[in-house]
Amino acid sequence: MKYAIVLILGVLFATTLLCDGQKTKNKLKSKNKVRTTVAPQLARLDLQKAEPCSAAKCKLPDCRCSDATLPRPKFKGKEQEIPQFVTITFDDAVNAVNYAQYDLLFDGLTNPDGCPATGTFFLSHEYTDYVRVNALYNAGHEIALHSVTHGDGTDYWREADIDTIESEFGAQLQILETFAKVDPKKIQGMRLPFLQISGNKTFEAVKSLGLTYDSSWPTQQFKNPPMWPYTLDYLSVQDCQIGPCPNAELPGVWVNPMVTWTDTEGYSCSMIDACAYPPADEIDALFEWMLENFNRHYQSNRAPFGMYLHAAWFSRGRNNFAAFKKFVHHLSTYPDVYMTGISRMLEYVKKPVLGEPFKSCEVKPKTQCQAVHCNVQKTSTGEIRYMSVCDKCPIVYPWLKNPLGLDM
Repeated sequence: MKYAIVLILGVLFATTLLCDGQKTKNKLKSKNKVRTTVAPQLARLDLQKAEPCSAAKCKLPDCRCSDATLPRPKFKGKEQEIPQFVTITFDDAVNAVNYAQYDLLFDGLTNPDGCPATGTFFLSHEYTDYVRVNALYNAGHEIALHSVTHGDGTDYWREADIDTIESEFGAQLQILETFAKVDPKKIQGMRLPFLQISGNKTFEAVKSLGLTYDSSWPTQQFKNPPMWPYTLDYLSVQDCQIGPCPNAELPGVWVNPMVTWTDTEGYSCSMIDACAYPPADEIDALFEWMLENFNRHYQSNRAPFGMYLHAAWFSRGRNNFAAFKKFVHHLSTYPDVYMTGISRMLEYVKKPVLGEPFKSCEVKPKTQCQAVHCNVQKTSTGEIRYMSVCDKCPIVYPWLKNPLGLDM
């Protein structure tokens, strides 16, 4: 019980302090569907209670049981030939400061196949610099969703209905397409603020918005050996640390479980910056701690290793950034470690092989973005907001019921 309490408090502490100033009391709801792939009739059907998973019924590439311990059963005994994926993810707004850190972090970082190492950016709208989002997108990083408003604490998300979730994440799809020139079809994942899911409703929204996966659900129980991604066609065996958790059949919806780290006192933490007892602020101590958590994956079943954090953590310790950079560059020396976005990793999980996971590098987008800087009013509060966007300023600050910032 004490581990669950520390995990929840750690998540709340980290997300509250490190959300780049994204605090809002806006609780507007919208029923607008914003993506051509939205299928509201699926989300509104009466859900059936999920049954226990059977490997005989649930087969790749479309279905995967949550208790499957290897990419394929026939890989047993060949664990050291399974490629080790590392997913580096950052939550919240992209701004001038953290973009410079991301640029330094990934500069010259490559995988064994010669392809560039990439990460996943779960973006919240407020205070985001969309010109820099475009730069990350063109560099090959995965752009994912973290909501428009970031909500007003955990209750907002725990009690959210499907309309609210679709509005928060659907509006963000429009904002990213319009102001950062990100192809919405390339946006496949989402993460709830505070990691606060709302049971089946969260994953119904994933399906109705045309997304592929959610990565908001921490696991303490399944970290040694660590848990692989799976689908919600059948009942999940994953432990529910921050409920409510899903219990319905949701075919084709993938869960990328946030396998928790262990801090220096043995407590679990779902994000690096949520660890209650991190190592001393020394490069070597931090590096060895990261390596210890990594080896729990690398030396066992090779389940993807998640490095989940907010960029503000780099400023919390004098050596945090240097240690993080040293560690990921150390990983780049391994012959079988691949640092990719979550959606790229899931491509492998759907069609796993031993050895080199991909036949070619991902094709980078080549979108054109003419940077413009805007001073626009946030109509709900009357305050002036400054934002950088591609090509053309909105008339007012984009928000839930007006994601394009039109004059209404």
